[in-house]
Amino acid sequence: MGLGVSVFTITLGLILKFAIKPDAMTDPVDIHIIGVILIIVGGATFLLQLLMMSRMQQRGPRFPSKQRDERMYDGDNPPRP
Repeated sequence: MGLGVSVFTITLGLILKFAIKPDAMTDPVDIHIIGVILIIVGGATFLLQLLMMSRMQQRGPRFPSKQRDERMYDGDNPPRP
């Protein structure tokens, strides 16, 4: 699930929880409980996506660029390869 799907799930849960009147539904399923469940699932997946994205940034790019590393050094101590 991506960040967009997580936000959509949270939004759908909030709509089910707060925008629908309880007397509008005659089903045996409590629509407010489903809304709370969707809010929790959407929030958990949103946090997991943020955690995974931060770990990917720490690791660096998957395919490093082939640009030359140009570090500044004095003439006596060249950089190690």
